[in-house]
Amino acid sequence: MRLEQLNFHHLFYFWRVARAGHLTRVAQELHTSQSALSSQIRQLEERLGDALFAREGRRLRLTDTGQLVLAYAENIFGLSQEMLGRLQGRSQGMIRLRVGSVATLSRNYQENWIRPLLADPSVLLTLESGLLEGLLQRLVQHQLDVVLANETVPADPDRPLHCRFLGSQAISLVGPAGAWQGRRLRIPDDLDAVELALPGPRHALRGQFDALCLSAGVRPRVRAEVDDMAMLRLIARDSGWLTILPEVVVQDELRGGVLVVVGQSTQLQERFYAITTPHRHRIERLESLLAGAVDDERPPGQSS
Repeated sequence: MRLEQLNFHHLFYFWRVARAGHLTRVAQELHTSQSALSSQIRQLEERLGDALFAREGRRLRLTDTGQLVLAYAENIFGLSQEMLGRLQGRSQGMIRLRVGSVATLSRNYQENWIRPLLADPSVLLTLESGLLEGLLQRLVQHQLDVVLANETVPADPDRPLHCRFLGSQAISLVGPAGAWQGRRLRIPDDLDAVELALPGPRHALRGQFDALCLSAGVRPRVRAEVDDMAMLRLIARDSGWLTILPEVVVQDELRGGVLVVVGQSTQLQERFYAITTPHRHRIERLESLLAGAVDDERPPGQSS
């Protein structure tokens, strides 16, 4: 079959149905009938010479051929979306850079990382936050240029990604200056029954902290578990409890003397990564930000 014999309109309909798993919703979204949608997908199957779907009750299951065609369709239409995003930015005389960050990542860290771009009048920034898996899906579909995360991504030959180590930071115990100025506590030895606000269970460093306390036989009194670092920053500032977090989260409060460092542990480290796709469109501004990063497969260096 030659390329000109492939109907990309039919392929687009298949792509939408394959992602949704059934016809009805897609037909409504595309303002067409379910029978017309089925007919176009059937024509694609006839052209390709193989079934793309197998019906299971009311849902559609992709066949092996359907899985293969979907993988190519994701790239084709993902690149189309990337092209439209690029053209939109260019039409405004700017370079669009789309950055995703996991919800548990410090917003202060993210701002520090993109700071060189904030003074560049030619850059149009799009910033998104969410769960890692959802952000990676958007990255693979070329709807994001880079994802900032505090955990690595497992190797997957079906979804090749570059995970670059950006740096790491020791975790600190901070508290209100009025009550804790000049006082020090050891982590975790001195934290038995101490009231703490902690990163939530989904945060990469929470497992490290819990394991450290378990091995030392220490049981802090947990008063709050917070996934969002911006909220954890507010709780650290206003609650009066001690808080375990990376110092970058409360850098302004530490500089202003509202909070003080009560303890620090080099056994607890938050690591920061930039995740990209190997076949991404190269953007000079992004490449310069990544230039100092190393591939995650190499031993990470000490961050500044």
